[in-house]
Amino acid sequence: MSTPSHSAQAAGGAGRPGGWPAAVNLIARWLERRERLDALVDTLPAGLVGAERARCQHLVFGVVRHFGRLESALGRLIAHPPRFSTRAVLFVAGFELIEAKGTPEAEGIAAKVVHHAVEQTKTLASAAEARLVNAVVRKLILALAGAAPPQGVAATAADLAEYFSHPEWLVRMWIAQFGAEATRSFLEWNQQPATVYARWRATEEPVPDFLKPTAWAGFFEVESGKWTKVEPLLRSGKLYLQDPGTRLAVELLAPQAGETVLDVCAAPGGKSLLIGDTIKTGKVVAMDLPGARIDRLKENLARANGVEVALVQVDVLLEPVMALREHKLPESFSAVLIDVPCSNTGVMRHRADVKWRLQEGDFKKHPKQQLALLHAAARLVAPGGRLVFSTCSVDGAENDRVVAEFFNSRAGGPFKLESKAQSLPWVTGHDGAAAFLLRRS
Repeated sequence: MSTPSHSAQAAGGAGRPGGWPAAVNLIARWLERRERLDALVDTLPAGLVGAERARCQHLVFGVVRHFGRLESALGRLIAHPPRFSTRAVLFVAGFELIEAKGTPEAEGIAAKVVHHAVEQTKTLASAAEARLVNAVVRKLILALAGAAPPQGVAATAADLAEYFSHPEWLVRMWIAQFGAEATRSFLEWNQQPATVYARWRATEEPVPDFLKPTAWAGFFEVESGKWTKVEPLLRSGKLYLQDPGTRLAVELLAPQAGETVLDVCAAPGGKSLLIGDTIKTGKVVAMDLPGARIDRLKENLARANGVEVALVQVDVLLEPVMALREHKLPESFSAVLIDVPCSNTGVMRHRADVKWRLQEGDFKKHPKQQLALLHAAARLVAPGGRLVFSTCSVDGAENDRVVAEFFNSRAGGPFKLESKAQSLPWVTGHDGAAAFLLRRS
C-alpha cells in the first residue's frame, strides 16, 4: 500500500510541479465536467515527471475509484458544497484517509493529511476555504472509519454500493446475475489498483529478470519502480503492455501460420499484434472506423514482425466488401475476430470512471449494436471458416444473449457454436472478457 502524500512529498521540489496539486486540478475538472479519465490524464504538464507524475495519477484514479463512498460521506458533512477546487481537495484528502486505514501509522498519517490539505487550500483556493477544509477533513476521519458491510445476505445492495463505490443499480444487476457473494468479490476486485501486465514479444531472447512470471504463458507482471527499465523495451517493441484477458479471444480463434486473418473493430490493435505474433507468417487485416484511435492502431501494426499487415478504414456495417476490393484483399476469410464495443464491465480496474459513465439503458443499447456487428462480421467468413465474437464485458446481456440472438436469426443457420471462453476477474485474477468460437459449415 502506498503511503499518502504530505507536504514534503507533494511539493515536487523547488521549481518543479507537484503531484498533489496536479491531482486536485484534474479532480476539480472531473467533478465539474465528467471528462474521460484517460483524456484528463493526457493533459498533465510535461514537467510533471517520475514519482510526482505517478503520485498524481495514483491520487486521481483513487478518488474516482472511491468516488461514491467519498461523495456520500462528504454529503453528510457539508450542507452546501464549496466550489470545485475546494471540493477536489476534500476528495483527494478523503482518498488518502481511505488509503491509510488499517496501517500501523494511520493516526499519524491522518494528522498529516489534514495539515497538508489545509496548507494546499490556502494556495489553491483561499484562507476561508482552508478553514472549511480543516473542519471537514477532521470529521471525515471518523466518517470513513466505519467497517465494511457484513458478509452474506445481511449486506444490502445499497450498503455494498456505497462502501465499494458503485452505482446501486449496477450492484443490484450483478447480484441478480452472479449472486451476492460473487458480486462482493467483484466489487472488492474493482476497488484495487490495476496490476500492470506486459507480453514479452522477443521470444528468441531471455526474459529480463525484473519481469515477474505469471500463470499465463508469455505474460509478465510489471512491478512498480521498474519503468526506467520497461520504457526502452516498449520503444524497441520487445515488450507490449497487455492484460492476459486479451489472449482469450485470440487463443479461441487459434490463427495458423500462413493464414490471412481479419480483425474487425481492431483499434487500438493489441489483439491484431497478438495475432501477428501468433501466426508469425501470413497476413493480418485490421479493419476499423476512421477516427482518433486509428493512429494508435497504425502504431501497433507497425510493430508486427514477419507478417504482412493491411489497414482497412471502413464501417463494417456499411460497405466492407467494397473497401476490401479497393485494397486488393480477399472478400472472405478463414479466420475472423470481432471484438465489439461494450460496457467494459470486465476492465473497471483499469478504467475506474467507467462505472460512473454507464447507464442502465446501455445494456439494451450495446447488445443491439453488438448483434449488428456480429451479423456484419459473419458475412466475411469463408465456408468452413471460423469467427470469434468477443467482449471485455462480464455481463450476459452482451455475451451469451447476443450469440443466442444471432443463432435465432437466419444468418446464424450456417454457423455452429464450437466453444466459449470467459474470464470473471475475481476468479481468474486478470481482466474480464468473453469469447465465442463460431464455425461456418
